[in-house]
Amino acid sequence: MNDQTAAGERLAVPFDAERLDRLMDEAGIDVLLTTSKHNAQYLLGGYRFIFFVAMDAIGHSRYLPIVAYEKGRPDHSAYIANRMEGGEHANRPFWPPTLHASCWNTAEASDLAVAHVKKIGKENARIGIEPGFMPIDAYHRITSNLKGATFVDATGVLERLRAIKSPSELAKLKHASEMITDAMQATISVAREGSTKAEIIEHLRREETNRGLHFEYCLLTLGGSHNRASSDQAWNPGEVLSIDSGGNYEGYIGDLCRMGVLGEPDAELEDLLGEVEAVQQAAFAEVKAGAAGGALVIAGQERLKSSPVAQYTDFFAHGMGLISHEVPFLMTNHPVTYEGVDAARPLEAGMVLSVETTMLHPARGFIKLEDTLAVTADGYEMFGERGRGWNRGGS
Repeated sequence: MNDQTAAGERLAVPFDAERLDRLMDEAGIDVLLTTSKHNAQYLLGGYRFIFFVAMDAIGHSRYLPIVAYEKGRPDHSAYIANRMEGGEHANRPFWPPTLHASCWNTAEASDLAVAHVKKIGKENARIGIEPGFMPIDAYHRITSNLKGATFVDATGVLERLRAIKSPSELAKLKHASEMITDAMQATISVAREGSTKAEIIEHLRREETNRGLHFEYCLLTLGGSHNRASSDQAWNPGEVLSIDSGGNYEGYIGDLCRMGVLGEPDAELEDLLGEVEAVQQAAFAEVKAGAAGGALVIAGQERLKSSPVAQYTDFFAHGMGLISHEVPFLMTNHPVTYEGVDAARPLEAGMVLSVETTMLHPARGFIKLEDTLAVTADGYEMFGERGRGWNRGGS
């Protein structure tokens, strides 16, 4: 299928094309060929094909959506899609003028990408690709059929493009965060003595799903254990519970951690969570547009140094959005492997941060707060602010 959007019906580009053109120019890229689902979603204005949301494999190969974009020429764009996506286009047309909804495997998608690059006269251009998201067979097929082209890693370009969230993206991230915190509070309140980790996680999955989220994971601890994997461990009176979950709304991730206790928290528990909160607040105070990204990290770490729980507590922060770690990259290899290239760069309004303080107490267990902040001109807005104290189980 080679479907052209009818003349006079060309759809608006759903992202900041001038920003993308500038980023491509700085990176020396003439044409983009994106092959990740998250960047296809971004460039298509929020669309992700429902049939392959939870899987990629089919038959002997896999789903490989490709968005082709030429710098300064959005009219030369194309979307290379699965055959079933023709129906999606009929109901809600894609903006790229050229659509190839005809693929069942990586070979078909790769050949169409090559044909499109040649059609727009860019077979000898500098082509940006996503090495971490391009299967090796697709890479060999594309590079061997575009021998005059130079291939450039475009991962950074696409990360920078997504860094500043639009109002609609911020609304989705806020909704995901609020629904997760509501689901966590509901789950903690119904968990009782004898409830197992596996049962609590399953209940959270249902709570998130019932709120319209796509459940991705739950990392849970009970009592003095630091093990966050699902098991048959049961919750006992006086023990703490940490519940850290990721779920997404229309592809945008919500990722927070909240604390529970079976019974009433004693003075020690109040003090321990208070120390975690103090570190969080020290970091929050440094968040605003124009501040160096690393300032919040320094503030959190400095406050932690003076804490009596410092020897078994860790602090870190990272950007988030369509994926759980993205621009701004604030710390190096902590905990995910990448360079903290944004520590010295200013935060910008519309960036979204996850701020985390994690205590591995030797007796009381895993005590953590993870919060989501959207950077604003004069500070921040917290998403999913509820339930940051001790939530009572069995209530």
